[in-house]
Amino acid sequence: MQTIRIGHSPDPDDAFMFYALTAGKVSIPGARVEHVLEDIESLNRRARTTELEVTAVSAATYVLVADRYRLMDAGASMGKGYGPILVAREPIAEREISERVVAIPGSHTTASLLLRMYLPEEPPLIEVAFDKIPSAVLEGQADLGLLIHEGQITHEAMGLVKVLDLGERWQRETGLPLPLGVNVMRRDLGEPMHRAISQGLRDSIAWAHANVDEALEYAMRYGRGIDKETCRRFVLMYVNDYTVTLGAEGRAALERLFTKAQQQGLIAAVPPIDAI
Repeated sequence: MQTIRIGHSPDPDDAFMFYALTAGKVSIPGARVEHVLEDIESLNRRARTTELEVTAVSAATYVLVADRYRLMDAGASMGKGYGPILVAREPIAEREISERVVAIPGSHTTASLLLRMYLPEEPPLIEVAFDKIPSAVLEGQADLGLLIHEGQITHEAMGLVKVLDLGERWQRETGLPLPLGVNVMRRDLGEPMHRAISQGLRDSIAWAHANVDEALEYAMRYGRGIDKETCRRFVLMYVNDYTVTLGAEGRAALERLFTKAQQQGLIAAVPPIDAI
C-alpha cells in the first residue's frame, strides 16, 4: 500500500471536494491517503520542491512544475464569468491602480498572474495570507486587495468595494472559463497510479454532489464564519462541471491562459496539457 500525500487548501470548495476521501466514503485502490492542508501559495512552494505526491496548485504555478507533475483531469477550479477581484475601501479608477499598493495572496497564484496580464504597469505589491487581505485593506496596510476564495462574495459585507473583476474581464475577452487552480500528480508515480488517483478524486466529487448537505457541513469548518447558504453558493461556484472533468472547453481555457501569458512575456513556455 503506497502512501499518497494530497495537498489542498483549507477552504470550503476544496473541503467539499475532498470530503468523501477524507471520511472514507470513497478510496483509491493501492493507496493510503494523507491530507495536507495549507494555503495555496504554501502548496505552490511545496510543488516547486516536488515534496508532495499530489497537490493542488495555482494554474500559474503548474507552468513551473510541469516537468515533474502531471495535470489531473479532475479537481480544477474554474470560474465562468467570475474569479479574483480587486477591492478597496472606496472606489478607485482603474487607471490609478498601478500607482497604489496592492495586497496579493502570493506571487505565484493565478490571481497575481491575471493582475499582471490586465494592468499596463505592475503596481507596488505586498504578499499577505489570502484570508488576511480584507483586513490589510481595511486597516490601511494596502490600498487594494486581490481577493480569492469566499471573499469574492463577502467583501461588501466587510465594507469593501469592487474595483476590478478579473473573472468578468477574462469572460468578456475569451468567452472561456477562467482556470484558477488545478490538481497535479508527480510524474514518477506512473500511469496506473495516475489513473487511480484521478478516478478517486472524481468519485469524491461525485459523492459530494450526491450528498451536498453532509459535504457542506464538513466544508463549513473551513468557511471562516460564513453561513451555510453563502458556503453553498461559493462551493457550487467552483466545484462545477469543469471540476469533474476539464473537457474540451477547460483544456482550451488552460491553453488560452498559458498562451496569453507567454505572448506577454510573463511565462517562458506553454506547458503540456496532458491531463489524465
